[in-house]
Amino acid sequence: MYIEYNPNPCGRRVGDCAVRAIAKALSTSWESAYLMLAVNGLQMCDMPSSDSVIASVLRQNGFTRNALSNSCPDCYDAEEFCKEFSTGTYVVFFGGHTCCIKDGCIYDAWDSSHEIIQYFWTKEVR
Repeated sequence: MYIEYNPNPCGRRVGDCAVRAIAKALSTSWESAYLMLAVNGLQMCDMPSSDSVIASVLRQNGFTRNALSNSCPDCYDAEEFCKEFSTGTYVVFFGGHTCCIKDGCIYDAWDSSHEIIQYFWTKEVR
């Protein structure tokens, strides 16, 4: 199920999908997520939106990476992923886009339900 989610303080859609996904996954503000990505990007001499910087923030917050087949018919789109992984918090990566899926709901600024997931990050609940 898709739920519109855009915590950008000015309501902008500015290519900040990683910031939105981190904010939702970590239950923090857009500003805090932005700062985490910016600081890690600066330390790594890379852009805050790069996969390696996003990965570093997720790793620092207890998330682990998981692979999925992106070759259909064994692939998952976000809607199918929600059915299979109906509980928990996931940051999913499509080609050039990312969002947060939480407890079977896709949180994104646009409906990415039919995008094919390449890989995802999740945090074990203890």
